[in-house]
Amino acid sequence: MLKRRVLLALFGLCLVLGFSALGNWQWGRGLEKQAMLDAAVAARTEAPWPLSAADTASGVNRAAGGGRFLDTPPLWLDNQRRGPRVGVRLYCAFQPHSGTALLVDLGWLPLPGDRTLPREACPTGPADLSGLLAPPPAVGLRLGEGLESRDGGQRWLALHLEPAAVARAWQLPALAPRVLRLDPSLPLGHERDLEVLANTLPPEKHRGYAIQWFGLAFATLVVTLLLWFRKRP
Repeated sequence: MLKRRVLLALFGLCLVLGFSALGNWQWGRGLEKQAMLDAAVAARTEAPWPLSAADTASGVNRAAGGGRFLDTPPLWLDNQRRGPRVGVRLYCAFQPHSGTALLVDLGWLPLPGDRTLPREACPTGPADLSGLLAPPPAVGLRLGEGLESRDGGQRWLALHLEPAAVARAWQLPALAPRVLRLDPSLPLGHERDLEVLANTLPPEKHRGYAIQWFGLAFATLVVTLLLWFRKRP
């Protein structure tokens, strides 16, 4: 009997630790995304950085500069929502005058029911760009590289965006870890905005999930203690 009680208590404590870890992770994600939102608000009032600042791996900065679009196929990021509509987001490679090449978010297009990728191509030649440098869109569970070629390499589809994986697939020397969210006022690209947390949970959702996990941890702890200290008949 004592052995069974000990095993039940250990199992309960393991659940408490697991629920607490999940709550802590969700709370941390909420803080991380809130910091990104605050940085995006601050970035819109600062002087623009050069596009070479995309070489840094984190943060949100306003940026502007010239360069040229590379001769690469269009890359479509799958499962992108815009309100109630589902579609794909177009990314193209751009080489600034200085620094590493980077991916540019050229906007959103709807996806038909048969999931045929749009025929739009990437811009070509020199251009002056501006927008927000930000990390690639956040994803949940990663299964492999999530990158596949379509039409013999004429188009590419990504389930999640990892610039290093794209650089390998396109045989480029490198791509900067941050992407450029293109200014909606520029006369190129498609439907877009400067929302840095598009297609992902907002901070308050993560905080709500964290409170639920902490609540489960507390309830499990109470039940475990009651079962351990209850009087035996």
